[in-house]
Amino acid sequence: MVENVAPTQTWEALQADQNARLVDVRTDAEWNFVGVPDLHAAGKQTVLIPWQVYPTMQRNGSFEADLTQAGRTADHTRYFICRSGARSMAAARAARAAGFPHVFNVADGFEGPPDADGHRGHAAGWKADGLPWRQH
Repeated sequence: MVENVAPTQTWEALQADQNARLVDVRTDAEWNFVGVPDLHAAGKQTVLIPWQVYPTMQRNGSFEADLTQAGRTADHTRYFICRSGARSMAAARAARAAGFPHVFNVADGFEGPPDADGHRGHAAGWKADGLPWRQH
């Protein structure tokens, strides 16, 4: 089972644990046009590894290998984030199955669910919680 962790708790853990990493599994289009979590204040960079490849949205067949190449050992903690928490949960489960035991899913992801007007980024998630982010 992969535990959901609130964005603010994730941010606190990233600041407190030198070996914790945030893995953004959205597509390159999302990173470029929507933005990415900015971890400079924690002395880190977000690890960008797509779970699905744009524009076909096929599963990234090299996801686990990319995760290994990104460094750190299996014992280090990884937090997975996507737009709303669904793809990152799938990615976290795959990482756990591949031998990474300390994985967590960022609840509500980067943009969270749509608000009453159908817009994301206001109701819940990394952006809505006022955590640092930037355009990629």
